[in-house]
Order: sequence, then C-alpha cells, then structure tokens
Amino acid sequence: MTTEITTPKPLQGERLSEAALRPNRMAEFVGQERVKESLSIYVEAALKRKEPLDHTLFYGPPGLGKTTLALLIANELGVDIKTTSGPALEKPGDLVSSLTNLKEGDVLFIDEIHRLRPVIEEFLYPAMEDYRIEIRLGEGPRAQTITMRLERFTLIGATTRFGLLTPPMRARFGVVERLGYYPTSDLEQIVIRSAGILGVPIDEVGAEEIARRSRGTPRIANRLLRRVRDYAEVKGDGRITRSLAEAALQMLNVDEYGLEQMDARMLRLIIEDFNGGPVGLSSLAVALGEEPDTLEEVYEPYLIQNGLLQRTARGRMATPKAYRRFGYELPPGSGGEQGQLFADG
Repeated sequence: MTTEITTPKPLQGERLSEAALRPNRMAEFVGQERVKESLSIYVEAALKRKEPLDHTLFYGPPGLGKTTLALLIANELGVDIKTTSGPALEKPGDLVSSLTNLKEGDVLFIDEIHRLRPVIEEFLYPAMEDYRIEIRLGEGPRAQTITMRLERFTLIGATTRFGLLTPPMRARFGVVERLGYYPTSDLEQIVIRSAGILGVPIDEVGAEEIARRSRGTPRIANRLLRRVRDYAEVKGDGRITRSLAEAALQMLNVDEYGLEQMDARMLRLIIEDFNGGPVGLSSLAVALGEEPDTLEEVYEPYLIQNGLLQRTARGRMATPKAYRRFGYELPPGSGGEQGQLFADG
C-alpha cells in the first residue's frame, strides 16, 4: 500500500519554484548528516563567542547543495550574504565593493572558487587573514598603495575541482567539507518535500522511482520531478505514480540506472569505436561533440562510481559491467573482470 502526499497551492513559475525548493533552516536540509552536524557545531560555537565563522570551503560534484549550505549558514548566523563566482571576478576592483560593504560577521560566497585568477587570489589573501585590502593608486614605480581595513567576515567557497585550488588558498580555510552523492532514501525525502512545495500529488513509490534515477544528486532529482510533473498534467490526472514516473522518465531517456542519453552514447562509443578503450579524454570529447570539462565533471563521476567506466594512465575504458549493461560480448581475455586501474588519464 502506498501513501499519497498531497500539497497546498502550487507555486507559479520555474524560477520561483527553484528558489522555493531550497530549505530555509539547517534542520530542513536533507542528507549530508556528517557535514550538517559539523557545521551546526561550528555555527553554534561562533555565535557563543560572538565571532565570525571561520572561512569555509565546500567541495564535491555539482548539484549536491554547496550553495544551499552557504545560504543556510548565513541564515543560521543571522547575517547577510553576498554571492559571486570565480569567473565573474576579473580584476581586484570587482571585489572591492563587495568586501568594503560587508558588515561584521557577514558572508561572502564565491562559487567556482577554483576559477579565480591568480591576481584575485593574491588580493584575497590579506583580506582573509588580516581583514585588510591593499589598493594600488596609479601605475608605475611612483604608484601609491593604500590599505583599507575590513570588517571581520566569513568567506565561503564552493568548488567541484578541489585539486585545482592552489595550496595557499586551501590553507586559508579553517573549515573544509566534502559533499558526497546522496543515497536513494535521502533523495526520496527531497522529492517528496519538493513535490509538496510545488503542489504536486505524489505517492511514495513514485517519489522512489524519481529518486532512484537521479544520479545521487538533489538538483537532478528536482529537475526530473518538474518534468514528470509536466508529463503527469498532460498525460495523466496530475498525480505522480510509479507507472507514470516510469513513462515520463522513459520519454526523457533516463533509464532505470539513471543513465541519460549522453551516458549511453559515451559508453557505446568507447565500446564500438574504440574497442572498449583506452581512449583519451580529448579524443572522446571530439567524437561526442562535447567539451572535455563537461565529460569529466558532469558525466564521468557517476559512470565511474557505478563501475561502468575506468580512468587509466592511457585513457578511459569501458568496464565489463558496461559491456553487459548494453548487451555486448565481453572482450577476449577479460575473464569477466578487469583489474582496477587508479591512475588518472
């Protein structure tokens, strides 16, 4: 017997619903229990001491809640938050206004912090350590430099590429937390909660079906939920059941393992055109018509986590599990298993 979850008046507009799906309090944030527990302790300690929270860094695959946690930290601390991103900061002047307008304890959030230019990093170091910035007036040997004091603030950085952060930048964060993929049970809770906010009737098995195909990622779970909602309104009576979710996800080319069309194309290409690999990332990107960074950051982590792809010293290889998944005959000499190769290609 399944339980149907019904909700009040639905929200209007995709952007409005996207913002509304984010929790408002740390207690409402589903998953990442170890990270939540640690952050709650750090926030409570900072409040007791009446000090800003230590500079904090979140890293992990995209869509796991790094931005949401930054917003929740600011909310729990009762301070304002200013947000920007690494690519948006081209010169130190782009940061001056944000830094000088921060009040005591405020949060500055920098997404994709690994993409900061070196000159911006150098500018941030004294701001993070000594709460001051140095502004150069003019050019040439006679140019003057003035020092401006800043209010004590908290910098929160988020990155999907922890290894690309320079050691000096990493060393300046007092709190470093890694976010991992979510189990299906947590994603099911997220889908049910989001359906409630969106005003979508859904039963537990329908929510589980969406969660199971969401690649361990809340952002994907919410995206699939919205598309299944569309399907339910047009092809059904608006309620999301397992059978309706299955039909909608089939239309979206998301299979029972959460593999999307690009995942299947990538694995089939390696097996069919490159004899299972190894094949270099650049060659693979050209053959698929995608950017190497997109393959490496968006698609590869899930395929590797599920044992369908290997990174080797010579390139990417399809695993025996990938051969079986798509009904291909195993390559000669594989013995049904391939050795684990951990070198990065």
